[in-house]
Amino acid sequence: MLRNVTGRGGGREMNEVLRLAMANKGETAESLAGKVGVDPKTAGRWIADGRVPHPRTRVAVATVLGRQAEELWPEPFRRRDLPWFREWADLEQKASSLRSYQPLLVPGLLQTEAYARGVLATGGLMSPTEVEEIVAGRMARQRVLERESPLQLVAVIDEVVLRRQVGGDRAVMVGQLGHLAELSEREHVQVRVIPAENPWHTGLAGPFVLARTPDGGEAAYLDNQLRGQVVTERADLASLSARWESVTGEALPRRQSIELIREVATTWR
Repeated sequence: MLRNVTGRGGGREMNEVLRLAMANKGETAESLAGKVGVDPKTAGRWIADGRVPHPRTRVAVATVLGRQAEELWPEPFRRRDLPWFREWADLEQKASSLRSYQPLLVPGLLQTEAYARGVLATGGLMSPTEVEEIVAGRMARQRVLERESPLQLVAVIDEVVLRRQVGGDRAVMVGQLGHLAELSEREHVQVRVIPAENPWHTGLAGPFVLARTPDGGEAAYLDNQLRGQVVTERADLASLSARWESVTGEALPRRQSIELIREVATTWR
């Protein structure tokens, strides 16, 4: 069996999966390092010592080798989410469509790595290791937008989300809004923005997500400061669906929303 595990003495074994993937592509530690922008000695340690690179580098290496990052380094992708989130995470992966309203943040499925890290690191409530683990998991969840039959996603956000800085560098917002505009151009993704000048509306009572599965099943997700809740009661789903119709009625059409996102992105440069 091909392994990358911690040895008895505390060291790490060779990452045989990575070594074979590199061999299949004709890559050496030196050539791979050059393509992903690291020192060759660092790339060598990924193989010989089983070291795990930074999430961004993992993705770059996987792209070069034509593999998935979790195939090469499965450990960071093992389920570490909180028990109350697992039910929704599973539903999210099975869903055929999602309708998401977020008044304060870019929805997780649309976040860049830098933006997600900025959100999670705020306040110092998590250790750097915990932050990186959750960021990696969030990036993995986004594959539902890349699969052969991609998730149909409609996200409504308030304009303040575009104008609130996340992370200590304005470049984080430039990258996030550029990413948001790019995703919005895809046929299966819509991002619609509620203008800041709009008065108070029902969505400001809190974020929510509505999911539909291929078999016609429905569920919703509500989040708060402590934990999230999966909702399946028909009356609750009907109430949230009515709120969804209300917030979409407040939002700009798709094309105007993209134009606003691109316009606000220029203010962060």
